[in-house]
This record gives sequence, structure tokens and C-alpha cells, in this order.
Amino acid sequence: MEPAVQPGSSRMRDILELACGYLLILAVLWTDDPWQRVFYWIALAVIAVLTLARRASLRALGLTRAGVLRSLWIPALALGLALVAGVAAAYLHTLHRHIGHMLLDFRFAGYLLWAFVQQFLLQNYFLARLRRIVPARYAAAPAVLAALLFALAHLPNPLLTTLTLAWGWVSCILFLRYRNLYTLGLAHAILGITIALTVPNHVHHHMRAGLGYLHYHPHRPAPHGHETAARNQR
Repeated sequence: MEPAVQPGSSRMRDILELACGYLLILAVLWTDDPWQRVFYWIALAVIAVLTLARRASLRALGLTRAGVLRSLWIPALALGLALVAGVAAAYLHTLHRHIGHMLLDFRFAGYLLWAFVQQFLLQNYFLARLRRIVPARYAAAPAVLAALLFALAHLPNPLLTTLTLAWGWVSCILFLRYRNLYTLGLAHAILGITIALTVPNHVHHHMRAGLGYLHYHPHRPAPHGHETAARNQR
């Protein structure tokens, strides 16, 4: 288990890495092509290098089978909530299969991967560093701060900002308990797809955040590829 706080230069290193990673993510969200593509690859490279440099074990990263069976209830609960939301949306006539001009079922595999990436960033980049930065006597603070950073990255989308604040905190608590990224990533994907299916596009703006939210147009196709990863944060 990682120490809650480290002295001197180690703590400053965590602060600088956290700030650098977060600012690069914001740069991706709040710029347009061609700069968005530049910042995207810079952010990907920097975060990958800084993560690998820590040499954390697969167990610490939540990338082993440990905790899978004990945490299967998380995606199961997410699936149950999705079914309830689907029934409610059908009754309210808000259920749909499209994001922009693209059928959602063709996007599910890509979104599943993106949900996993978001959980990896939240847990293994931000939460891990916050747990070393924040003094041990404030044990609850790292999860709250990580969730807050996660939510603020979804501005100015009010729906996603609110939901990611709650889910970010819950997922951090669950990760610390079960140390498994697979079930959290699956639950994240189920919840995100549910929002996309049951909430009208004009409300969530194709699940975009940052500049993509402001540039939303109801007749413009949703972004795909790395642009989806940059703007679709939920």
C-alpha cells in the first residue's frame, strides 16, 4: 500500500506531476484542431512516461484478477440502474440509439476502452498522487479532491460535472477497497452509455466537455477517434 504522504522532494514531485498532467488534459479539452491533436499526444506521452516511471506493481494499479469476484456487484448494480433508467426513458420518450449521426451500438467498444482509460487516470494518476501529497490525518481528502478534479474537467457541461463529482468519489472509494480497475471501468462504461441513451442529446451535447460542449450543434455528428477521447469525459 502506498504511503499517504512523502517528505520533501518526493512530495513536490507528486505535486508537479499532478499539476502537469491535469493542465495538459485541460489543454486538450479547451483547444481545437490542430492544437488539440498536439496537446492530446503530448498529454498521452507525458502521463504514460510519468506513470511508468513510478514502477508501480500491477496489483497496485488494479490490473490483476485480485478483487474481481468481490467487486462484480459494482457493474451488476450499474446494469440494474441502467435497466431502470431505460424503462423510465422509454416511458418519458427520451430513449434513443443515436449520438449525432452515429448509432451508439457501434461506439460501445470504443467507449468501453475510454471508460477504462478514464478510471486509470483517475485512480492511478490523480488519486495515487493525492494520497501521497495529503497528510494521513486527512484520510478522506484524496478521494474527494480526485473526484473534484475529475468533475471540474467536465465543465461547462452541468450534467456531466454533477454526475462525475458523485461517481468520481464513489469510484475512488471502491478502488481503494477492491483494487480492481476492470470492474470499475465496466461500470463506468455502463453508466456513461446509459446517460447517452436515456438523456436527450441537446442536454448532454453528445457527452462532451470543454470546448466541445460549447461547439455543440444538434445536426453536427459526434466526434470520434481521439477527438471523442478528448471531449467525451463521462
